[in-house]
Amino acid sequence: MKRRTFLAGLVALPITSSVAGCGLSGNTASNSSASGQVTGEITFQTWSLKPKYTDYVNGVIDAFQKQHQGTTVKWVDQPADGYLAKVMADASAGSLPDVINVPPDLSFPLAKAGQLVNLDESLEDAKPEYLENAWQAFEIPGKGGCYGFPWYLNTGPIFYNKALFTQAGLDPNKPPTNFKELEQQALQLAQKKVAMLGQTPSIADFGLYGVKVFDNDKFTFNEPKGVEFVESYKRMYDAGALIPEALTQNYTGAGAKFMAQQTALNPGSAYDLGKFKTDAPSLYANIGITKPITNTGSANMFLHGVSVPKSSRNQATALAFGRFVTNAENQVKFAKLASIFPSTSKGGDDPYFTTEDGSDEARVRVAAAKQLKTAVNYTPVQFSDQMREALLQQLADAMLGKKSAKQALDDAVAECNRLLK
Repeated sequence: MKRRTFLAGLVALPITSSVAGCGLSGNTASNSSASGQVTGEITFQTWSLKPKYTDYVNGVIDAFQKQHQGTTVKWVDQPADGYLAKVMADASAGSLPDVINVPPDLSFPLAKAGQLVNLDESLEDAKPEYLENAWQAFEIPGKGGCYGFPWYLNTGPIFYNKALFTQAGLDPNKPPTNFKELEQQALQLAQKKVAMLGQTPSIADFGLYGVKVFDNDKFTFNEPKGVEFVESYKRMYDAGALIPEALTQNYTGAGAKFMAQQTALNPGSAYDLGKFKTDAPSLYANIGITKPITNTGSANMFLHGVSVPKSSRNQATALAFGRFVTNAENQVKFAKLASIFPSTSKGGDDPYFTTEDGSDEARVRVAAAKQLKTAVNYTPVQFSDQMREALLQQLADAMLGKKSAKQALDDAVAECNRLLK
């Protein structure tokens, strides 16, 4: 699993893409409109949902076809590996499916190239059906217009090892809530030769710290607060609070280290509790669950959506289906199957997301659902996979003392802005 993935209870879906700089002019001709008749055939493309969710998706398709007689929805599910390359190739050729499953950072270059239908213009009444922060995630920053129906969301708690906290003299019932407390407790753990963390910060962590990551059409995470953040990680690394393996590009072992009780804290989701219970029972017996660590008061949010390309020959049906598959009823059903959360304004009111039953799983789920209402997608839609790799390399140089935190971030920002152009 890549470092920057989400929806652990669903599939390992990367939330970054490598579309920056690719030819996306393609065919943007529109052959129908949202006001047209809902009939005919469309193709719906998803990202690695077969075979686990085959029955669910087929059920949604059957219900739509029954509601709209004369429609046919052809479902195509692409594997996770190569999905982004497949979308790029289809976009360049002007042959995107009628309804396509994309995260915000993949919808952004397509929308910027004029390839996606603007939902604010085509379906003015749809916006109130979704959480405002989820709808905004599919807008082009600074230009407006929404280019994707928000679909499934996720956020998560922080898990920590109470036994390791106790061994280091920390209060197992008072885990860190902000980054200052994180460093303080990490340094105390390190004195007992216990690492707090298993990975270097992602771009979203900069946002959680309070760094202005992107502003006025350019990356700005080398601002003083960003430097302060990296210097904090450098102190933790030097003390042994951050494992050396974390500096490796595309390191995938952070979760395994936590399950092996070699690190004391790790982000996760409600799905992970079941995994801990079966695969790491000694960890599960000492598991602590707390809110995400943030200086802003808002948790991080991950999401996927479905977009309708302008090249669709049957836009009216494509738009109707995109809205149908992401409506409150269908999203709640999906969320209950996949340990994810609905993006609709009413979906989170279902008792499943508001009522605890005494289990840890329900406690995590209810807390996560509540925090999603104010959560933020801290990863800029402009942030590509190439940019992620550039940031990781510069962070590694900073941790190893090859560069100062300021120089490392200056170099990372310069490369990200170069790639942006």
